[in-house]
Amino acid sequence: QVQLVESGGGLVQAGGSLRLSCAASGLAFKTGSMGWFRQALGKEREFVAAIMWSAGDTLYADSVKGRFTLSKDNAKRTVDLQMNNLKPADTAVYYCAARYFGGNSIYQRNYDYWGQGTQVTVSS
Repeated sequence: QVQLVESGGGLVQAGGSLRLSCAASGLAFKTGSMGWFRQALGKEREFVAAIMWSAGDTLYADSVKGRFTLSKDNAKRTVDLQMNNLKPADTAVYYCAARYFGGNSIYQRNYDYWGQGTQVTVSS
């Protein structure tokens, strides 16, 4: 059974940093990609960033480009999202998602598995 577990959320002041981690277990992902999405209160879930397991190609939403950085550890099956220069607008529940086969995608429908989410709150 595939399981995605996020960690690292919390409360931080504007301008601060947090590092989210997603641990994937249950499937040997040799292809595919991992994505991060977020959902603010009262808003729809939106794409944040994605990374391919094999080539390591990354894709970022314009709103986080230059501030957020993805990294992966294929052996540990973890994907980290380093978030710097956080803004109150980044406040949301952040979800990790796994796409079993295929490249980076901004579309939720392309992801096969989802984590439970971790709260990130940025105070002004």
